Amino acid sequence: MTNIDTTVVNVALDSLARDFQASITSVQWVATGYLLALAIAIPLSGWASDRFGGKRVWIVSTGLFLAGSMLAGAAWSLDSLIFFRILQGLGGGMIMPVGMTLVTRAAGPGRVGRVMGILGVQQLLGPVLGPVIGGVLVEHAGWRWIFYVNVPVGALAIAAAARFLPQARPQPGERLDGRGFLLLSPGLAALVYGLAETANGGFADPRACVPIVLGLALVTGFVCHARRVRNALIDVRLFLKRPFSAGVGTTFFLGMGLTGALFVLPLYYQGVRGQSPLDAGLLLAPQGIGAAIMIPFAGWLTDRVGPGRVVLPGLALVVAGTLPFTLAGTSTPYPLLVLALVVRGVGLGASTMPSMAGAYATLDEHAVARAASALNVMKQLGGSVGVALLAVVLERHLPGATGGVRERPAPTSVVGEAFGRTFWWVLAFSALALIPAAFLPRRPAVAREAAAGTERRHRHLHGLTESG
Repeated sequence: MTNIDTTVVNVALDSLARDFQASITSVQWVATGYLLALAIAIPLSGWASDRFGGKRVWIVSTGLFLAGSMLAGAAWSLDSLIFFRILQGLGGGMIMPVGMTLVTRAAGPGRVGRVMGILGVQQLLGPVLGPVIGGVLVEHAGWRWIFYVNVPVGALAIAAAARFLPQARPQPGERLDGRGFLLLSPGLAALVYGLAETANGGFADPRACVPIVLGLALVTGFVCHARRVRNALIDVRLFLKRPFSAGVGTTFFLGMGLTGALFVLPLYYQGVRGQSPLDAGLLLAPQGIGAAIMIPFAGWLTDRVGPGRVVLPGLALVVAGTLPFTLAGTSTPYPLLVLALVVRGVGLGASTMPSMAGAYATLDEHAVARAASALNVMKQLGGSVGVALLAVVLERHLPGATGGVRERPAPTSVVGEAFGRTFWWVLAFSALALIPAAFLPRRPAVAREAAAGTERRHRHLHGLTESG
């Protein structure tokens, strides 16, 4: 549910802009507000899971997510819809990292690649299925049902969790890093808000530069604070490990490219190609097919050859699959676009979860919960930053100020050029992920553990020789 809801509203954004007579930069907060709320809530997951037990936290979070879903379906204005989407995200933010922590702890480092492959099915197919499900509901039932549909699914999930999830033992000694939360959460929110506000007057506009500077200051303050305390909200000392930093950086830019593209693509298909919400959602399905083809092999390969050797070729495919959309116009052949999305999906399947597996590979078991928080924060933050920036770029190149894309007072070719320029940014986000991915481990976890054991034995023998 939480992954589908990152993109389920995307096929409805054009309708929302038309119904509420709002700009793309205003309507994008329906998507960005949810992603940002996920990022704000995720850092609490490590502490809450340790303090109250993963099962209990997962069930409560799912209940809050359902409450936000019901209220979003009943929203009476764009502002109320954005507010309830934020509430929905605050509930959903802890669902994935808490579940991921339970699974990775059970699997152990030698099987983490295969576990990430299993989790990757819903991690990648969820955002791709979202537009399809959203298209069906918007076209046949109205946009409110893209939120109401969560209610029966969530109720079933809570019942299954109460019956089947293992009961984790709480650790009452853990304390919430309140100061860290008050620094990090507002800092992330201010930073993304400032980036979105650059649509009004650029970075020089006080409405943009003041929140950006404030956000950077708060995040910097959190980093300084987290280095001095033992139980920080996010353990920044984990970033001293190169594989973890590489995995986080790759995940961040992949989040920008994946979520940003899923924001722009439905608008392109509806606004430039004249497709219905359902058809726009179906045209995104090839990306899910490509991911489904690759995901089972990616986990297997990661455990055998190392994440670095899987992620880099995958990212190259993501870039190659994005390139045709930078040249897409009003008459680009659909077979070419479908093939491009299949290639892009294969690349995403080979890079998303293996990069996260690479981040976990050198961590001790007790660090998994904190690492899961950091990874998921960066993933959702990357998605929210990507959507906010792409909305700014697209709105600046689109004619007119408000309303749906198809209502803009300009020829379709002009609107198509605006999307082509926006897709160049999507390609840049994907290409930037190649830089941190180059530092991911190039050997499987078992080989690294054996090498580390050999090194420890050599040091021990050397010490005995010197003492003799």
